[in-house]
Order: sequence, then structure tokens, then C-alpha cells
Amino acid sequence: MSKSLYETLGVSENATKDEIKKAYKKQARKYHPDLNKDKDAEEKFKEINAAYEVLGDDSKKQQYDQFGDSMFGGQNFHDFASSHGAEVDLNDILRGMFAGGGGFGGGASGFGGFSGGHGGFGGIDLDLQTSITIAFDIAVLGGKHHIDYRGISFDINIPAGIKSGEKLRAKGKGQSMQGQSGDMIITVHVSPSNEYDRESFDLIKSFDLPLKLALFGGKVTIGTLYKDVTLKVPARTKNNQKFRVKELGVANRKSGTKGDLYLKANIVIPKIDELDDELVKLMQDKLPG
Repeated sequence: MSKSLYETLGVSENATKDEIKKAYKKQARKYHPDLNKDKDAEEKFKEINAAYEVLGDDSKKQQYDQFGDSMFGGQNFHDFASSHGAEVDLNDILRGMFAGGGGFGGGASGFGGFSGGHGGFGGIDLDLQTSITIAFDIAVLGGKHHIDYRGISFDINIPAGIKSGEKLRAKGKGQSMQGQSGDMIITVHVSPSNEYDRESFDLIKSFDLPLKLALFGGKVTIGTLYKDVTLKVPARTKNNQKFRVKELGVANRKSGTKGDLYLKANIVIPKIDELDDELVKLMQDKLPG
């Protein structure tokens, strides 16, 4: 059974969730339109995001593992994506399919309802669909993003805490007809971060911790998205030990609260040739093992 979503991310069908996530981040950085100016990079980036929409979700992955590419009408994922063109958001299609709205093996005509449905005039849909990619820090902190689509140019406010795949609606920025205007529906993709992992509303960041502080304790200053924090590290800190910093995570727009930041210690072992000879000799004589 062909399963080309795995090929899109460059992983095997037996890949773990962490391996899939790692491969997605690597591919997304490689083909990010801001970093890769190849003419095909943007479409490849959309395919990667859509593939991770499925393989990064346990329930969707389970369905895909059962049915494979038969869900795309027998096409591989690249051909399926190409047949829908740039006007259709692949993430929307996949969400509709796995929610039962698109069915299996239905070609382009089997995915009605993804072109909007709001702002209609006399049966004509005046809404426009587009997608944008924003930096990870903008997704967490909020900010502005410039939209330039088919001659329509404006800035849109990005709310703090937005997740990849969420949609924003720009009122009145759709097509116009006889004094009425539709909206622009904007699907937001968030670039992966080299520093942070996001788990719901919490953030996780690794920081380098000198061996001396890990053994005997002390203080270390760490930069975060919001501010620098001074962390008090206890003696005998273990590698990958996590420290919780309250409310320096991601904003929850529904509850008005913030998640937490977890700082994960990466203990840095000093290079032997940079140590004092007497200390090296003492360690050789006294260290256990």
C-alpha cells in the first residue's frame, strides 16, 4: 500500500512521533519560502505542512496508516496536491477528509465547501482563501504580518498564542460585487523554532549548563522570548532536568492565561585539554569507575 505522506517528510512508515516531528522541522526549515528562493519551495513547504497535519496527529495518522494513498483517489500525495492547485489549502482538505467530510478517493469534485461559503452574493462566493507563514516568536508574542494577494495589500494583526493551522478572517478583503465584499480567510502556518518546542500552551527550551554549576549549584541567566531570567540551579542537577518558569509560555486567548516555560538543562562537559594538568591528574586518580 502506497503511503507517500511519509515520503513527503522523508521518514519511514515505522518512524516514531519524535522522529516525524524532527523530520518535519528539518524539512520546513529547508523549504521555508523566506529561506529558500527556489520557485518550487513554497509549494513543497505547503506539502510538508499538510503531511505533518496528518502524521503529527495520532488519530489522523491511524486512519492514514490503515488506508494509505487510497484516500487521495489512488494518487500519490504530490500529484494529489498539484491537482488542487494553490487556491485550495491542503490542510483544510485533509482536515475535511479525516473528519469524514471529503470521503475517500473523491478527486477535486469531492471536496466541496473549502472555497469559503461566506460573503456570498447571488450564489457567488466572494470570499478569498490564502495562507501565510509567520515566525515562531510572532506566533507566541503576537504582532503584524503584511498580506499581499492579487493586488490586495494590507497588514493583519496576529494574536498572541496562535497555532499552526488556525484561520484569521480579514473583513471586507475578499472580492467585491455590486457594493458587497467578501472576506479573506487566511490560514496561518508557524515556522518551527531552533530554540523552542511548543506543547499546547507550554514552551520547552534547552540551555547549556556548565559542569561546575551542575555539580555544585549556582545561578545562570537565560534569555527567553519575554525577558532574561535568572535561574537558581541546585547542586547535583542532572542532564535534561527541567525547571519550570511560570507564565512565560504561550497565551491562551480563551482563558486569558499563559502556559509555562520549561528550561531543560544540557550539561556541558569541559574539554580535557582546557583543564589544568593538576586537576586532570586529580580527576584520573579520584573519579570513580
